Amino acid sequence: MDESLSHADISSDSGRRRGGWITFPFIIGALGGLTLAAGGWISNLIVFLIEEFNVNSIDAAQISNVVYGSVCFFPIIGAIIADSFFGSFYVISISSCISLLGIVLLVLTATLNSLKPQPCATGSKLCQPTSALQYAVFYTGITLASLGLGGTRYTLATLGANQFDKPKHQASFFNLFFFTLYSSIVVALTVIVYVEDNVGFKWGFGPCVIANLIGMAIFFSGSRFYKFDKPQGSPFVGLGRVIVASVRKTSLQLSTERKDYYYGHDGVTNKVAAATLSKSFRFLNRAAQKIEGDVKSDGSIAKPWSLCTTQQVEDFKTVLRIFPLWSTALFLATPIAIQSSMSVLQALTMDRHIGPHFKLPSSSVVVIVLFSTSIFLTLIDRFLCPIWQKFTGQLPSPLQRVGVGHVLTILSMAVSAVMESKRLKIVQEHHLQDQPGTIVPMSIFWLFPQLVLVGIGEAFHFPGQVALFYQEFPMSLRSTSTALISLIIGIAYYVSTGVVNMVQRVTGWLPNNLNNGKLDNVYWMLAVLGVINFGYYLLCAKLYRYQNVKGADGSPDPDS
Repeated sequence: MDESLSHADISSDSGRRRGGWITFPFIIGALGGLTLAAGGWISNLIVFLIEEFNVNSIDAAQISNVVYGSVCFFPIIGAIIADSFFGSFYVISISSCISLLGIVLLVLTATLNSLKPQPCATGSKLCQPTSALQYAVFYTGITLASLGLGGTRYTLATLGANQFDKPKHQASFFNLFFFTLYSSIVVALTVIVYVEDNVGFKWGFGPCVIANLIGMAIFFSGSRFYKFDKPQGSPFVGLGRVIVASVRKTSLQLSTERKDYYYGHDGVTNKVAAATLSKSFRFLNRAAQKIEGDVKSDGSIAKPWSLCTTQQVEDFKTVLRIFPLWSTALFLATPIAIQSSMSVLQALTMDRHIGPHFKLPSSSVVVIVLFSTSIFLTLIDRFLCPIWQKFTGQLPSPLQRVGVGHVLTILSMAVSAVMESKRLKIVQEHHLQDQPGTIVPMSIFWLFPQLVLVGIGEAFHFPGQVALFYQEFPMSLRSTSTALISLIIGIAYYVSTGVVNMVQRVTGWLPNNLNNGKLDNVYWMLAVLGVINFGYYLLCAKLYRYQNVKGADGSPDPDS
């Protein structure tokens, strides 16, 4: 353990009865088990649909796309429920049980012949149709497993970060959180998928059930140590009230007197604690300005949709301030999503032999990204951050980390373009343009540099984004803030599909036969768009002022 996690620091965070680093093994252990369980069933879903349910490849891919997109959106629902009603602990507890039930149904589907159609006859296109009951059980299992995954993964990040008060401890936790997340996915993509492909799906889904159970047991074992977050009602209702109240009072002249604004039911106490309404987005200040009939005689709000507290107004302003940065993250994730799918298509055309007896599955190339991300998360936390702190006197800020991720992602797109140009040159030299399905005499190892670069970039920008959102969002939106990274991935996944469709319609760069296309132009286009987005990010970062981030020593960040 390095200086940033010294015994003195741990004591300072865990000196209370609950919270601190004593909770770390339980939260990370739960993350590892639950992620291994989810990765085991979702990573090989397309093959399962084709081999076990006789679904044709196109339909299987579409179903898989819907599942992946849903898995990315469900964390937002889980986060809203955690923030509004039950808190992170109970959402994780319930979601892990839902996930277990879903995976059990998948095990039954893979094991019982009555819950899946008979295999197609060899060489025949005529297959026994899948019954309504078989589909019902399967889709119920998929839905429950997806809901469970959505309610645990990023809510665990929030619960873990809530155990610490110091930003540097939260930053270290996020690094270790993502290291565990990626490492567990790597194990699922390799070990469990290998078992499913070579032994059987029931033997692959079985360990997923065990991993889910182990993750739950570890999580519940640490309940006596956790510092619980208290739900504060639906924060989105409060944000909506700010909009409605400010619109209703559009004609009201803004007052410069503090006494004219509403600070809360306890009046004087909140007036001292609440910061003065900021000058940015001043038109929203009207939502907290009192007029006759807004407040009851006991000091409470008489018309909830006509008056808000100053804190609710400032919370809404915080969301508005961070939205431009959030949008840059969306356009950062979209090229990564496109590169991921295109790399699989490239791998299908290349020599995938590793040694004389092993052939790497084309979809497994994503493991390179996960490996590089996992390794560099550790290097960043243990070496690069301390070195940076030694020379600058402070740890790199979340915005700086995200900026480095932008640069590395742009480099990855450029390297992808160069590698694809080399592949197309070999295609032309061997006259393979009009021979779809032919393997190009070029090793799959040529794809590794671009995947390593994007993996290193993710090690910088993903934890940086989560830390930024967590530290900057209002307290009432903490769970939602960490789930935003999942929302970014989900939207980027669908946006990337739209971009590829547009490229196919407007240009001839992406025909069905990749050997006769211009995929290198697509990568150059993504690199140029990345540079534009990076310029937009730099502008947003320059204009942004930290609201809650403190320096490594607990003092205000000099960049803020």
